[in-house]
Amino acid sequence: MTPTRPAAPTAGLDPARRTETLRRMRTEMMDIAVIGGGVTGAGVALDAATRGLSVALVEARDLAAGTSSRSSKLIHGGLRYLEQLNAPLVREALRERSLMLDTLAPHLVHSVPFLLPLTHHGWERAYIGSGVLLYDTLGQGLARIAPGGDGTMPHHRHLSRKAALRAFPSLRSDALVGAIQYWDGQVDDARHTLFVARTAVRYGALVATSARVTGLLREGDRVAGVTVRDLESGDEIALRARQTINAAGVWTDEIQSMVGGRGRLSVRASKGVHIVVPRDRIHGETGLILRTEKSVLFVIPWGSHWIIGTTDTEWNLDLAHPAASSADIDYLLATVNRVLRTPLTADDITGVYAGLRPLLAGESEDTSQLSREHAVVTSVSGLTMVAGGKYTTYRVMAADAVDAAVGGMNRAVPASCTEKIPLLGADGFPALWNARETLARRAGLHVGWIEHLLHRYGTLAEEVLELAASRAELARPLPGAPTYLAAEAVYAVTHEGALHLEDVLTRRTRISIETADRGVEAARHVAELIAPTLGWDTAARDREVEHYLARVQAERASQRQADDATADAARLGAPDVRRLGRTERYAPAPAAS
Repeated sequence: MTPTRPAAPTAGLDPARRTETLRRMRTEMMDIAVIGGGVTGAGVALDAATRGLSVALVEARDLAAGTSSRSSKLIHGGLRYLEQLNAPLVREALRERSLMLDTLAPHLVHSVPFLLPLTHHGWERAYIGSGVLLYDTLGQGLARIAPGGDGTMPHHRHLSRKAALRAFPSLRSDALVGAIQYWDGQVDDARHTLFVARTAVRYGALVATSARVTGLLREGDRVAGVTVRDLESGDEIALRARQTINAAGVWTDEIQSMVGGRGRLSVRASKGVHIVVPRDRIHGETGLILRTEKSVLFVIPWGSHWIIGTTDTEWNLDLAHPAASSADIDYLLATVNRVLRTPLTADDITGVYAGLRPLLAGESEDTSQLSREHAVVTSVSGLTMVAGGKYTTYRVMAADAVDAAVGGMNRAVPASCTEKIPLLGADGFPALWNARETLARRAGLHVGWIEHLLHRYGTLAEEVLELAASRAELARPLPGAPTYLAAEAVYAVTHEGALHLEDVLTRRTRISIETADRGVEAARHVAELIAPTLGWDTAARDREVEHYLARVQAERASQRQADDATADAARLGAPDVRRLGRTERYAPAPAAS
């Protein structure tokens, strides 16, 4: 009789899976414990799991709840870093861009064009053109040698003023004398982070959200794991591990303080604010990149919207909920309006989001001058810290962190292989994309819905379609958010680990920034859809809706405040849906009326 092999781990994240995960964290010794469920922490979990290590990841809030859901949504080398003579960082990032586009996540990452307006005749075209040429050369050369790469990213092109205005009619004719168009990568950062985490689970990693690290376990001078509080039940867990990796981003210093003494890494938070406006407010077939006094400003196509950002200012207030002030919003509007024929106003804004970049602190007081490169250090035996970096290079950061951690394990561990591991939904994606019309006929949906699902789920779109076929109401658009199917809200809790209404509306979907009411109309309907799976009674469902509405109100109030302190106080007017303690470094001033 042929022995039965144990079933491969599944990649679904649901409430029952979470309960079993926490049970195993209580009882099993792990090779690696990971602190932080952003893209770097998820990447560490995937890297460790695919080396054959046992790994457990804990996240205080939700996957990608912090920086990794609030970026500019770009997978790029960073054209401006060439101007700073940081070619190694650009080369590294462009290699990762090529891997994601061609091998790792072709369903989640796609190319997007950008127009770089020129404002001076002669020298500027030669100067910037040479930089873009080098950028393309690096990117396309790396694409040809990367696993699975084929160098399909289009090459840049030079445009006259007339051609540039055809590509972007909303530009003022006096705002440029010509332009250069180049291509980069775009991603929904929160969904990408989710897929990295789910892929780690597929290879055996344990992942638990709403699980906050409260301390470090010690064996003499060695770190032997972490203590964790389950924020849903209040239970305490001792998660024992041979090595612990801190990938907590802007919370790095908080974890370091648990060791005692001064840490070897120092991270400063830089706030980046973006605004979202409907696509019809700006007429253009390409993105836009504008040079500013300190940095650059992107105008990025985003489905039926544009994303405009970002700012770059130091932030010393609440780390969990950075607030955008009216000054931030006014700066973005004023900067983009310098080049638009029809200026944008605050009334055009659909959504606003603010995120914090974890920058390695240096001597400069200007956060735009701090390092975007990452660092990996072993503070004490058993504890590795990884910090800094940029979203695009998460996989490199993760591999470096695991390399450092396994160096102290006194056993042979295989090298990183994640450059060859496609994320869930990537395998077979080109074939399913080619068959999208057949899939649409079989599902009884317009092909536009199939394309929408394929770009969000890849080949896992078939799971969403199966769910939609199970109940007629799930195959219909969500009230108040008609660009999403009701099945997507349910799938978010049955497969994607969402535990709260906010998780669904802000990260599994982008309803919170893509609808004019910021998800208010959709909130109750979504809560009713997901309540049975999450075991909510009527009172719990109502609390979730009330919390979300209070969150929207607090964010709107913060965006009317003139400065960071009053904006922070207004945002904190809505309590966190999870049982988190306050994380601000000092008590903020009361919000101005």
